[in-house]
Amino acid sequence: MPLAEVESARFWRDSRFRDMECLSATFLTHEYAPHAHDTFSIGAIESGTQIATLSGRREETGPGDLYLIDPGVIHDGAPGGEGYRYRMIYPDMKLFIDILEDVTGKAFHATPSFSSGLPRDPELANAFHAAHRTLENGAGALESDEGMFSVLAAIFARHGSAIVVPVDTRERSAVARAREYLIENFDLDVGLEELAGVAGLSRAHLIRAFRKEYHITPHAFLTDRRVQVARRLLRQGHMPADIALECGFADQAHFTRHFKARTGVTPGQFRLG
Repeated sequence: MPLAEVESARFWRDSRFRDMECLSATFLTHEYAPHAHDTFSIGAIESGTQIATLSGRREETGPGDLYLIDPGVIHDGAPGGEGYRYRMIYPDMKLFIDILEDVTGKAFHATPSFSSGLPRDPELANAFHAAHRTLENGAGALESDEGMFSVLAAIFARHGSAIVVPVDTRERSAVARAREYLIENFDLDVGLEELAGVAGLSRAHLIRAFRKEYHITPHAFLTDRRVQVARRLLRQGHMPADIALECGFADQAHFTRHFKARTGVTPGQFRLG
């Protein structure tokens, strides 16, 4: 399937799935900066290839590969070869659990997770594309519900797992304190010395340990946190110029550049989606 000659991205929220965010896009040069979502990121490539780093591991993926990324997991993405076209959805934890319970008829008491972020599964990738197209094309409620419910349940049945909580260590606790401090103070101009003091580590040790634990630097994490908050404010109808200041960006141009680097669309496109 040939790629389009220009980049394009369509973003929307589907009211049939608790306003789940959806994306269909063709990227020839656009590169995602390292970022994370507070929802699951589930999708597949229709044509071309993407080179992605997921939890520190770099892989090239194409048609037949799935993206199954848990909330909070750092990842990026860049075109491989001549670019790629792909489809994504971003279901939140409650929606995903609701779907699993609806399909299985049983209460789901664990926290859903995926054992592999980039598994190869052509059958389910094709099923996902078909279900995604029904959403994008505005098909009837029953057809849309049946398609997406069924494919998400099948994906979890084949690739789902339970979350394993890592053993705590002094270093892990230290960088966790730094991470929480950045989450709570995302709108402030936090300095490295200040953050190192919160963690109880030297500045060099903090940067090294933070990257080891979260696969991202403290500054990149802070920027990503600001974008996550900005997404929420945009959904509430706030204006991009106001959000730039509220979230600690130097100006609106700075905000727009970082937002698109992590979402694939501009703040204006996201707000209207």
